[in-house]
Amino acid sequence: MNALKLEQIQFFQTNGNCEGLLISDKSQGTKQPSISDMLISVNYHLTRTCNYQCGFCFHTAKNGFNLDLEQAKKGLRLLKESGLKKINFAGGEPFIVDKGRFLGELVRYCKRELGLESVSIISNGSRITEEWMQEYGEDLDIMGISCDSFDDQTNIKIGRFNASERSNLSHIQKMKLIRDWCHQYKIAFKLNTVVNSYNHLEDMSAQIADIDPVRWKVFQCLKLEGENSGPKAKRNVDEFLISNEQFKQFLERHSHLKCLVPEDNDTMRDSYILLDEKMRFLDCSQGKKIPSQSILDVGVEKAFANSGFNKDLFDKRGGEYEWSKERIIQ
Repeated sequence: MNALKLEQIQFFQTNGNCEGLLISDKSQGTKQPSISDMLISVNYHLTRTCNYQCGFCFHTAKNGFNLDLEQAKKGLRLLKESGLKKINFAGGEPFIVDKGRFLGELVRYCKRELGLESVSIISNGSRITEEWMQEYGEDLDIMGISCDSFDDQTNIKIGRFNASERSNLSHIQKMKLIRDWCHQYKIAFKLNTVVNSYNHLEDMSAQIADIDPVRWKVFQCLKLEGENSGPKAKRNVDEFLISNEQFKQFLERHSHLKCLVPEDNDTMRDSYILLDEKMRFLDCSQGKKIPSQSILDVGVEKAFANSGFNKDLFDKRGGEYEWSKERIIQ
């Protein structure tokens, strides 16, 4: 096993005791990081609406709210002024809003007007068109597609499909088509996989090697109260959950793949800066999403105080990496 990967796996299996912000220890002479040191990379979930029915989804369609374009741009500008280097647009399904034009205009604004180092997207891929790639691809650094299995029936069991939308392509076929478009339009291609009870025994090595993503993010299926657990939740994640040992075995099976980036539950909960559709930070450190006030109402610094972000875990999972396509694509 690659030594680095083994170290990562051991960290993800044992590091469950870090909570909240990294606080300075004056007795040790350390310095508390400033907001510009921490607010480097943000995941903006611009909508909760989605056309898929993934059973383990941890950001569900509780509402259909979307900001207007100018308000969204204002919030992104505030983040940039506070130190933002990378923005990742997510959902729900981000391509649903205004047939992808809302997303495309934000991608263009972040790269051309704000000058961010990296602009990325995570999508289920179903609504992505080549026309969108032609129009907005120049300003996109990384396109991430969620794919949990290389067996079509397993994807259907998980919920990665929409029965009401007819398509000649399966989820896997569409993912590969988008990969080809990314190569054509010079966009780095990333893959996300949630390891759960339906796919944890798969060996995806050959398929991942063939697709050759710049990063393969592998997440342990996560339980969050109010999203996929509890009486008010839209989903019930229980049938999808796996043990830490099962997750570790999946990682070991794929540890030879250089693109593998594994993240267990503790890492996922605390090492991301999440912004919801109303531009509120989401604190997941207590096993549920607790929103801050909106940065549009109180500013970034006041809202960020309730983000639950753990910079230490962010650094240990390699949260800052080569994320500009000029440095990734040869």
